Amino acid sequence: MKTLTKFLLNKIPRPLLIKVSILARPLIVLFFKGTRFTDPIDGKSYRKFLPYGYGKQRENALSPGTLSLERHRQMWLYLQNETDFFTNKHKVLHIAPEQEFLRKFKKMKNLDYISADLYSPIVDVKADILDLPFEDESFDIVFCNHVLEHIVDDKKAMSELFRVMKKGGWGILQVPMKNSLEKTYEDFTITDPKEKQKHFGQYDHVRWYGMDYFERLQSVGFDIDINFYSRKFSSDLRKKFALMENEILPVVFKK
Repeated sequence: MKTLTKFLLNKIPRPLLIKVSILARPLIVLFFKGTRFTDPIDGKSYRKFLPYGYGKQRENALSPGTLSLERHRQMWLYLQNETDFFTNKHKVLHIAPEQEFLRKFKKMKNLDYISADLYSPIVDVKADILDLPFEDESFDIVFCNHVLEHIVDDKKAMSELFRVMKKGGWGILQVPMKNSLEKTYEDFTITDPKEKQKHFGQYDHVRWYGMDYFERLQSVGFDIDINFYSRKFSSDLRKKFALMENEILPVVFKK
């Protein structure tokens, strides 16, 4: 299973992989049905989750039902427990949406929900994060997860996300981070996909973010909350939901 998952991630283009995963999901759910793990996003339980990773594979990372990873389940629990996202009216921009989030959020009657991406086959608006086609201060909430590590000019992308967020708005901007790194590691002379994977963890990444990620966000105007949200749960629940204890949920605000 590890070898197959790794092959699919590294060899199949992401838009095609999204389409294939949607078709295969019902069979995968049936095969992995059990009681050991629970996905808080759909409430279903499984005997195990799937491994995931472009390089080293993480055991029990990918939920068979929602195809969520640890970071998605942490985000869902935060939205559910700490915000009014599911109850109050909000205008939401979601950059490069995760397919299960998109499916659920589009059905929520309290949301004016817009998804955007340059390449994804499932979004509402084809848009370049470096030049978003939206007016200033258009959205109450902005989600942009695991996108900025693909963008050379990440400060410009962050500025665009700040620009389209309303004053008083907030967002979640997740990136792959190494908490042990004080400074972000990036080298734009590295262009070969194999070398990118070796240096940055994935063939199409251009950096590993360090803890100065939050300084970058502040530099464009955001206020930040460095939130280790999964630590609010007991170790038993973290295992049940398959969460990472040391994964940061970066929540940003525009005052």
